[in-house]
This record gives sequence, C-alpha cells and structure tokens, in this order.
Amino acid sequence: MKLGTVSVDGEQRIAVAADAGHAVVLYPGLTMADLIEDWGAARAEVERGFEDGAGEAVPVAFLTWLPPVPRPGKVICVALNNSANASRIMSGPAHPATFNKPATSLLGHNRPIRLKKEWGRVHPEPELAVVIGAGPAGAPGADISRDDAMSYVFGYTIINDLTSPTMRAEDTFHYRAIHPRQDGAEGIEYADTWVTYSGRYKGTDGFGPIGPWIATADEIPDPHALTVTCVHERRVVTEDSTRNLTHKVADVISFMSGYQTLEPGDIIAMGTALQASPAGGGAVQNVNLTTLGGRIEVTISGIGTLSNPVQTR
Repeated sequence: MKLGTVSVDGEQRIAVAADAGHAVVLYPGLTMADLIEDWGAARAEVERGFEDGAGEAVPVAFLTWLPPVPRPGKVICVALNNSANASRIMSGPAHPATFNKPATSLLGHNRPIRLKKEWGRVHPEPELAVVIGAGPAGAPGADISRDDAMSYVFGYTIINDLTSPTMRAEDTFHYRAIHPRQDGAEGIEYADTWVTYSGRYKGTDGFGPIGPWIATADEIPDPHALTVTCVHERRVVTEDSTRNLTHKVADVISFMSGYQTLEPGDIIAMGTALQASPAGGGAVQNVNLTTLGGRIEVTISGIGTLSNPVQTR
C-alpha cells in the first residue's frame, strides 16, 4: 500500500494510491502518525476507507501534498553512503556518519522550492528514505539488534537532500583544536583541524522535499534493489541503484539506535545516489538550482516520483 498526506481545506488527510495517477482521500480525523503508531490495527480501517472511496479517486496532480510524515521527531541523514564515494574519501569512519535535518526543512511533493540568491549554489541529492515504525509489540527503538532492525521499518519514501556548497564553505572553520597531551603529561596541545556544521547548508527551509508516497514495508521486499533516478528539466542527471549504499538499512538502524532512540515517524535518509547517468547526464553537483531553476524530479522504483518546481527570489 502507498500512503501520503494531503491538505484539504487546511486539514491533514490521508491519501491512498489507487494507481500511478490517482488517489483516494480518506475521511478526516486519521493522520499518518496514527497509522505509524499502530499500523496493525489501522490497516483494516484504511482498506475500508479506500474501498468506500474507490469510485471517487482523484488525480494526484489536483492534490495539495504535505510531507508524508508532516512533523517527524527527527530526520537522520547518512553522509557519504555510496560506493561511488570510496575513491574520494581520504579518511573517515567505518561506521555510518550522520547529520540531522529539522522538520521545517521538509517540503511536500509539487510544492515550490524557494531559493534565495544569497544562498549561493544549491544542488539536488536523490535518496531513499526509511520511515521508522512502532517496532515489534511497541518495543522501544533503542539498542536495536541488526537481526531485529527491519521489524522497525514502517515503509519507504523519497527525499531530495538539497545541499548548498556555498553555505558549507561559509560555515567551515579552520582552527586549532585543543587536546590533552598525547604523551600523558599534564597540559594541552593544539592540532590544526577543519570542521563544518550542517545547520544551514543542509537544514535550511525547503531543503528537504519528500514524498509523495510512503510505500509500506511489505511493498518493498528488498530496499537494496531499487533504481534511483534524478531528472532536471527532462534531462537525466543520475541513475543509480540502492545496492550501492555502503551501509545498509539494517546496519544504519541498529547503529544509530545505540545513540538516538528511534521513534515512530522518524525518518532516515540513506544517502545520495551518485552514479552518473549512462546517457551522460553528468553529476548532481553540476545542477545549480539557484541559477537554473526549472523542475527537479526524483523517482525510485516501487515508490513513485517526487517532483518540485524551483523558484529563485
């Protein structure tokens, strides 16, 4: 089943995919948070609502889309998680490295990405995203074993992790870090280091287009066998496969749950599809949305297409 969240007269409603171009909008009072918290009980209610409204399916283009989880507790993003990065990483951890996006960065399908010229270069990053569910018997999402990790997956969606290299450069420090002396003696020593904080260049409002659909976990038997395609103005920019993710879904869930409790509705963005298009589309870094504008689309097989127009102000 594919589920989304739309706005009808200012109220959140659940949309259920009827086919590639149509959806059934369910009655008021049921939210995505309700479904994720107790999908086992809610699924039958959703199926009844879908059957009741099947004759009134509406074109998805007519709907006002919200992020499928409108206010997730956290959006965890896995950095440099594609085998295409291996030759570029001079040093780094063997485990997943992450950063968080705020809920205010999320943007629904077909909603305009509004970019300010002073933000500089902004490029797309197409990614598979995991929506965390309630877990078996409501077990807390802390210290999850790898064997149990997939039972915490409610479903999968699409996220476009917009990034501004301009703001990244502006927010990078080259400084002398203070450490205890390595020889064990009293005192301190300094080490030259570089550090960048992602608050602006990854977390600015609108830097997280997401949706429109969540494909429930049963719809995606193998999340590492999906094709990810990014298209800008009908030109294929990248076409990749989730098999190229360095750290797999279960690994990331298990690892991160040792540090941050994963709660129903949390989202994990698994990392950017980076392989260049076979047709010679170049690379996502070459698509400067601030200057090019246009429409950016991300398609993941089995889930759907996330599409957003770009407006520069």
